Amino acid sequence: MGMIMAVSFTRYGRLYYLDPGGHSPKVGDKVLVPTDTGPEVAECVWAPQYVSEDVDGLPVCQGIAATEHLSRDEGNRRRRAEARSVSKRLIKRHELPMKVVGVDYLDADNVYTVYFSAPHRVDFRALVRDLARNLRARVELRQIGPRDEARLQGGIGPCGRDLCCATFLKDFEPVSVRMAKDQDLPVNPLRIAGACGRLMCCLKYEHPLYQEFRASAPRTGLAVDTPEGPGTVVGHNVPSDSVIVRLNDGGRRCACSKASVCAPRKAYDSAYGTDEA
Repeated sequence: MGMIMAVSFTRYGRLYYLDPGGHSPKVGDKVLVPTDTGPEVAECVWAPQYVSEDVDGLPVCQGIAATEHLSRDEGNRRRRAEARSVSKRLIKRHELPMKVVGVDYLDADNVYTVYFSAPHRVDFRALVRDLARNLRARVELRQIGPRDEARLQGGIGPCGRDLCCATFLKDFEPVSVRMAKDQDLPVNPLRIAGACGRLMCCLKYEHPLYQEFRASAPRTGLAVDTPEGPGTVVGHNVPSDSVIVRLNDGGRRCACSKASVCAPRKAYDSAYGTDEA
């Protein structure tokens, strides 16, 4: 058991977990987070509390941000906003098919990193020179894909919640159309695509549950016995761990727990054999 806290560098942004160390910040406090380029200011969104999991190895909070840290953070925010405005203006002047997604700034090295999306590879050498001249700093341009664009910009998913990639999701795992089919979802891009236009990452979350259910549940069309009488399996309801059965008596449908539905004795014996005394 150990203590853990969560911070975010931007409002409603991705969460980062820290070991509070000897500090006790409250929700809304500005704290210092260790990074490769030195401590950065972030907002505490989850006050320190004990958790049962092993949390060894987390970065340790470096305390409450002082006035000089807040002033430096505010100055960096203004520089990033200025760089975004200048980048958009120069991109329009150079007539490049680029969209600025985000800007990072390292004040220690005076380096701007501009993240952009584009439908194809772009020759931005002239743009970099103009940006460096206008910003009086070294500038790096990095092209990112649709998923990383959604992560940086944030937004609301089809479920009505904040995007997983912009909050807690750390790595993008492969997602396939097969996962949607296994979950009986319509193979319609408008129904299974996320804000990035790619397959929703959450299709991966419940896929193992559907695989486990199908491995043990009676298949569609199989004759089974239920507590309400014999019938035929016509569907599955995986989230409720139940089977939809059309009863032979009157054709009424009922939802039965998977554990309470069994196939005919002959099918059972053929699958598992019989025990003879």
